[in-house]
Amino acid sequence: MRTVLPFVCVSASTSVDLFLFRHGIAEERRHGLDDSLRSLTDEGILRTTEVARRLRNLGFVADRLLSSPYLRASQTADLAQQAGLAEQVELESCLVPGGDAWPLLEGLLGSCLLVGHEPDLTHLAARLLGAPAGCLALKKAGFVHLRWSQQDRSPDGRAELQVLLRPSLLVPRSV
Repeated sequence: MRTVLPFVCVSASTSVDLFLFRHGIAEERRHGLDDSLRSLTDEGILRTTEVARRLRNLGFVADRLLSSPYLRASQTADLAQQAGLAEQVELESCLVPGGDAWPLLEGLLGSCLLVGHEPDLTHLAARLLGAPAGCLALKKAGFVHLRWSQQDRSPDGRAELQVLLRPSLLVPRSV
């Protein structure tokens, strides 16, 4: 028997579905390496690929995929796109660490996948939920699904948490 998951979206939906995907395991910070150039490790690539494939196999597809331009996030977004989570990747400077992604939510329709960094993604989720910052934890290659009505002028505090997934729930630890 096949399970139908609630995060499959249709464009005629009256709700907005926002998916947050944290970048995978990246190189450690080190002196002389610009933070924006830290790439995914081999383990990060493998694990993120498996998480993205599992999400796609479960029926997840986004209308749009927006990513931080930082290398580790754009690599994660590329892996998500290759797994079929969205047709193309759009780089958004407001998704860099410390950026303000709120303007992306204005007029958002359908489903959108944002690939970015912590603590920015969970701060955004907390604001949408009307919860205190720090109430959620998003592991590397972790996934969050939030939903709100398109009729809401502002989603601030109006979203509902649909799912919060650790990568280990989607793929075994050996991956």
